Amino acid sequence: MITNQERKSQLLSALYIAQEEHGWLSPEAIRRVSDRLGMTPGKVLSSASFYSMMQLQPRGVYLIQVCEGLSCYLLGGADTLIEYLCKKLEIKPGETSSDGMFTLEVVQCLAACGSAPALRVNDRLFENITLEEIDDLIERMRSGDL
Repeated sequence: MITNQERKSQLLSALYIAQEEHGWLSPEAIRRVSDRLGMTPGKVLSSASFYSMMQLQPRGVYLIQVCEGLSCYLLGGADTLIEYLCKKLEIKPGETSSDGMFTLEVVQCLAACGSAPALRVNDRLFENITLEEIDDLIERMRSGDL
């Protein structure tokens, strides 16, 4: 018999696997995880909503996260990068482009303070990023080369 502590320790792994399978944690995915672990859907949803790596809304093929932590902000990167990406992709932070390719998020830290400004595309970190490099990244994403 699985104890409550064992269920709790399996929860993040189960959520991660469900998200990898579907790209986000739909209400159905939350229900399936809760059924499999013997937890209430509310408890599973509460845990999922706590972690920024868990997606509770559909997202684009490419999740672009721009760091607005102190180092990125002080180097003038955060606001500049966010504004540039919003204009280039025609979306605001938290939105997904109409073609379903890009979702833009602003996050507090990408743990790249020594090489700011930084952004992450899906699970890949880009440091010391420039506007020219963003143009190249977007072209590579559109062509499927990233």
